[in-house]
Amino acid sequence: MGSDNSNWHSEVDYDKWIALPVAGPRPSARYKHAAVVIDEKLYIVGGSRNGRQLSDVQALDLRNLSWSTIKLKAQSQADNHAISGHSMIKWGNKLLLLGGLSKETSDNMTVRFIDFESQVTGVMEATGKIPVARSGQSVTLVGSKLIMFGGEDKHRQLLNDVNILDLETMIWNVVETTKTPPAPRCDHTAAVHVDRYFLIYGGCSQSTFFNDLQVLDLETLEWSQPEIQGNLVFSRAGHAGVSLDEKWFIVGGGDSKSGATETLVLDMSTLVLSVLTSVNQKDSLASEGLSVSSALVNGEQFLVAFGGYNGKYSNEVFVMKPKPKDSKQPKIFKSSAAAAAAASVTAAYALAKSESLDLTAFENSKNKVDLSVEYGVIKEEKKALESSIAWVKAEKSTLKAKLDEINETHTDLSKELHSVQGQLAAEKSRCADLEEKVQALRSQKSALDHKSSTPSQGYNGSWRWMSP
Repeated sequence: MGSDNSNWHSEVDYDKWIALPVAGPRPSARYKHAAVVIDEKLYIVGGSRNGRQLSDVQALDLRNLSWSTIKLKAQSQADNHAISGHSMIKWGNKLLLLGGLSKETSDNMTVRFIDFESQVTGVMEATGKIPVARSGQSVTLVGSKLIMFGGEDKHRQLLNDVNILDLETMIWNVVETTKTPPAPRCDHTAAVHVDRYFLIYGGCSQSTFFNDLQVLDLETLEWSQPEIQGNLVFSRAGHAGVSLDEKWFIVGGGDSKSGATETLVLDMSTLVLSVLTSVNQKDSLASEGLSVSSALVNGEQFLVAFGGYNGKYSNEVFVMKPKPKDSKQPKIFKSSAAAAAAASVTAAYALAKSESLDLTAFENSKNKVDLSVEYGVIKEEKKALESSIAWVKAEKSTLKAKLDEINETHTDLSKELHSVQGQLAAEKSRCADLEEKVQALRSQKSALDHKSSTPSQGYNGSWRWMSP
């Protein structure tokens, strides 16, 4: 990379991480902080280092690659304190901070804010069914609502509840879901696809590291665990994730033995997971507690990673330029779960497209029906239905094959059972014969013993007992 730091974005290759040559002083190294990019600036809030929570707010100008410290005024003394393991979301002209560990001992979830225009930080009052305080949770923005899943409360109790905060009313609600929910966990990552499918990946309990993908349909509120297609991936927790269009990028984390070196990308429309690139085991990108944000710099999309811990704390900044979305058709996979998800997403896209087209037709001509638009909508819906029918047929064929296999197995097992029953009957008869012989021998022995103890018994008397 050249000496002109302001031109760094023109020298980045696709799908490869590079370290940025940051000028001047850097923030202290840390992990379990929160990060977000606003107007070509990366903001870092809080974090942990050597068991101590941090309270600073730092900003990296992604144009000239220089750090600066943001000074804020607290509404009250209690509003300005160190925190780690929290989540941070941009909402309007504010950053909202939820959850995390601090010296405060609040029992319920607190929503803090940072207003950069007024340079004030404070607490936003919320009502409703306020969830318990926690850290290591995921928080995802869908429209004007925050979806919070899981985490670990201050008593180290792991959680798998789903809570929603309406940011327009600041009212909390608990989501009552159906089907089998994910195991309680913390330090996972989450994303939302087409504003309908809420996905979580990985995380850990006190003894288990997960590598599962769990999906909550936000319309039906049903949990499912679809099969992931593609590369076999090891369990990880403490990783970071960010979604761009249909792709979900997952970076870092690890298990109890080592850090995860692979940067993963999940195509959320087909549920295909692949390894995008890998780093060295000692690289800070193979750390737990790092952050990953998306940034638009000079009109180009980048991923920006900061911090983490993998035996030592990091304050390095890495960037990657994801390859732009191509126009290739998605592959067709044998997995019924992948096909079902693809069919559902296709239907959702068709619906979104139909609404968009109908609106355009209405604006162009309030009194005339655009038949070509309606035809396009019907055509899209027909494609979605055909996709669903194809999946049902494939699923039916698969189930029939499984049923035939089960019936065949049942027949074989029945034959084996009859054979074993015959063998048992023969053995039972043999055991009865042996018992009779043993009984006869015992009686013979008893007679012999009796004979030896009775000297006056004659020859005929002693053998008469043994004659048939």
